[in-house]
Amino acid sequence: MIIALNKNAPEKEIELLIRDLRQQGFQVTRVPSKHHDVLGLDGETELLDEKRIKAYECVHEVQRITAPYKLANRQYHPEDSVIDVAGIKIGGNEPVVLIGGPCSVENRDQIFTIAEQVKHAGAVMLRGGAYKPRTSPYAFQGLRSEGIHELAEAGRHTQLPIVSELMSAEHLEEFEKHVDLIQIGARNMQNFELLKALGKTKKPILLKRGMANTIEEWIMSAEYIIASGNPNVIFCERGIRTFEKYTRNTLDLTSIPILKEKTHLPVVVDPSHSTGDYRYVESMSMAAIAAGADGLIIEVHHNPECALSDGSQSLKPEKFEKLVNKCRIIADALERGIR
Repeated sequence: MIIALNKNAPEKEIELLIRDLRQQGFQVTRVPSKHHDVLGLDGETELLDEKRIKAYECVHEVQRITAPYKLANRQYHPEDSVIDVAGIKIGGNEPVVLIGGPCSVENRDQIFTIAEQVKHAGAVMLRGGAYKPRTSPYAFQGLRSEGIHELAEAGRHTQLPIVSELMSAEHLEEFEKHVDLIQIGARNMQNFELLKALGKTKKPILLKRGMANTIEEWIMSAEYIIASGNPNVIFCERGIRTFEKYTRNTLDLTSIPILKEKTHLPVVVDPSHSTGDYRYVESMSMAAIAAGADGLIIEVHHNPECALSDGSQSLKPEKFEKLVNKCRIIADALERGIR
């Protein structure tokens, strides 16, 4: 349930209403808004008497939310959330954000070289995996803590905020210290203990969709993080597993307008993992921006033939630069532009 408050309502009366609701056992969250501040209620709201709530003069409107998610719901938060990642704003009417970098941090020279190249091409954030979830236990597992430090140093060198994937809550302190945007991969989208731990930090979270999860399940994972105290969540569509074999996954571009309709959170698209083939990354990137994506996260490698992971879906820097220029045309046509 959400309660919209009158714009000029006395603060004392609002506090009285909140105290009344909490005494009845409801969890109450207040969200400021340009038009009407909103109270979000969590609990068995079906037992709540709406007429009693409306008796408070500070109340403008009472609405029941039928969807299982409340805090991520656009009814609860009508205005777009704009997430600040080290000074770069993502969401709302902000320019489209481009994130580039290798699948894995392989060594210092590699990540420094690619960081400089993606910045030159137009990326405003640097991605790189240090802790790698791999299907095979014999595949490259990442440089782990060493990789995080090399990535952070490359980010400082190029003045690019960094994005990296967190696999376990035991490394959260390290990520809070060094990583600007914490990525949660598809395999951990429903790792609920990890999601609750992320609610204890204020670091922005890039939440990837599980490879076989519905949009509602994905939103519910975001709800876990927000309900645990961290509202800074960004969705990342990375393709879902279907019967199709010509691509690694199937990029669900319909998720973008659906998420925009149902929630207030930004949406970033990963055309690299969704296609699994560098040949299709450019076209899917342009399509994602046309569909309303707030950003793209793209794998770039200066020598993909020798990459230790996902070389087949990585763009060479010159192809990435061409992609940026083409995407800029579409973003400009939508009057958003690229940051």
